[in-house]
Amino acid sequence: MKGNQLGGSINVDLEKLAKYANIGLPVLAFIFIGLGYFYSLKFYILGGIFLLLLFLNIYYRYIQKHHALLTNFGIVAQMRYILESLGPEFRQYLFLSDTEEKPFNRIERSEVYRKAKGVDAASAFGSQLKFDDTEIKLRHSMYPVDKKDLKKFKLCFGEERGIEKAYTINKPVIISAMSYGSLGKTAIRALSRGAKKAGIPINTGEGGYPKYHLMEGADLIFQMGTAKFGTRNDDASLNDEDLKELSSNPQIKMIEIKFSQGAKPGKGGLLPKEKISKEISKLRGVPMGEDVISPPCHVECKNAETTVEFIKRVQDISKLPVGIKLCIGREDQFVELVLEMKKQNTYPDYISIDGAEGGTGAAPKSFMDDVGLPIFKALPFVHKTLKDLSVRDKMKVLAAGKLINPSKQFMALSMGADAVYTARGFMLALGCIQALQCNKNTCPVGIATHKKHLERGLNIEIKAQRVAQYVESLEHDYEELLAAMGDDEFDDLNFGNLYHNNIY
Repeated sequence: MKGNQLGGSINVDLEKLAKYANIGLPVLAFIFIGLGYFYSLKFYILGGIFLLLLFLNIYYRYIQKHHALLTNFGIVAQMRYILESLGPEFRQYLFLSDTEEKPFNRIERSEVYRKAKGVDAASAFGSQLKFDDTEIKLRHSMYPVDKKDLKKFKLCFGEERGIEKAYTINKPVIISAMSYGSLGKTAIRALSRGAKKAGIPINTGEGGYPKYHLMEGADLIFQMGTAKFGTRNDDASLNDEDLKELSSNPQIKMIEIKFSQGAKPGKGGLLPKEKISKEISKLRGVPMGEDVISPPCHVECKNAETTVEFIKRVQDISKLPVGIKLCIGREDQFVELVLEMKKQNTYPDYISIDGAEGGTGAAPKSFMDDVGLPIFKALPFVHKTLKDLSVRDKMKVLAAGKLINPSKQFMALSMGADAVYTARGFMLALGCIQALQCNKNTCPVGIATHKKHLERGLNIEIKAQRVAQYVESLEHDYEELLAAMGDDEFDDLNFGNLYHNNIY
């Protein structure tokens, strides 16, 4: 930005405006105070306003030292910061088309909103999306199946090992990892109550003891991140007794070991200090007043051998189905990991593949934008690797990464996933407006914040019903899509259901 411009393209002579302000503010304040004295007390109001602006201008120019623009141009420069802060809102509602916003455009968000509210999500006049060789499309059949002949979905975790506490889900969608910390307690309770109503599990995220997830009676997948909040020793190693006690809770159905996540693979989790309350500090066992940064990897896992040994250790302690979550980076390391599983005859009950397009409350932009494989690149690789090494039948595969609508979820299921995770789909169902303030504790709709005056906007029962309605609407579309593709059960889905120039 040039010194005499406001913003990038609007030519405004800040220096001249600042001179006018420096002269005009005291003059106008003096004039209106004089008019108030000689003519009407009402002029004192205007005099007071300009006097306040004068003092603010003096503070910006001569007292604060943090912003060079304010020091040079005073209150006039504040216009630049105001316009900059309002820019995203102006672009979102006034200038961007229905397909331009990121990470989810208005069409995608609107579909989730309508599903969550039980409103017809049909569109008119034709799709606004691209139809070219960059698109993945679902292949329909000339001979659709009658919907009454469709078989119900059923997926059992732990059956391969024959464990006593195997866990079965009856819908192919799961609420992905969102911790108390990244989200406020009201949002967590609404999601958990909605999961209970919908009959699906919810992943706790790596937030320590899942107090508010447990409160609503939902089935839980307890996520163990690299810091092992809730099951940790002071050095971030696993506390066996804590894990054993936690696993004995009947609501906790599975354990998920998180090795990496799509939004920041190769880097530990981050909870900004602004979000750490006394309660979060206690549940996670961390100090207040500083950012909480999880280690980039588990201290027990130094190579493929020790990683597989750690998976076995968690299985033996918990007696529950145990899965692992990771974003694919170096393909050879994943192959090495699977070969080590074969060598030790130890397999996780599922592998959750998180695409690089996955979201999070806070992550460095370089990691969020440029590290890791996207889900539709990683998933086919994982499925093929497991098949080529003859271990695909040893575990289930889950997929995550911007899978908020049924068509994208069906694409993942056709690429080898047995079920799908979505976090942001359920955040949108709660009413997320994509304000992109998840890391600031200022979420305007009360989801990713711990401020009571913002959380009060979330009605737990109403939002829980929308979560359940979103799942019900997804199920309806699943039936429609499955029948249209000529398949009568989810197990029939495969690459033949897809068209993409990079697949064939």
